Amino acid sequence: MSFASVYPHYVAKAEKKGRTKAEVDQIICWLTGYTKLGLHSVIKKQTDIESFFDEAPELNPSRNLITGVICGVRVEEIEEPTMQEIRYLDKLIDELARGKPMEKILRT
Repeated sequence: MSFASVYPHYVAKAEKKGRTKAEVDQIICWLTGYTKLGLHSVIKKQTDIESFFDEAPELNPSRNLITGVICGVRVEEIEEPTMQEIRYLDKLIDELARGKPMEKILRT
């Protein structure tokens, strides 16, 4: 599955709750180290999700501060690395959609 196929769902979820595509991009860039240009390049190339995370310029070391439940599973307890990265991103987008301030979402 390509990252490009799930990206519009992240944006739609955020926009439905009054948040913006720019905020979604900021979260993704914070988590992965991609620049906005790099992010849109991998979307355009239809990079698969596993490669999206494997080739991320620099996964944020603060991502281990992301805790909580997504799809009934605690994100901090997921053992498979790629699935944990996906769930970290899902959790951040959920926090955005729930109206959490960006400072708290980005653990600053």
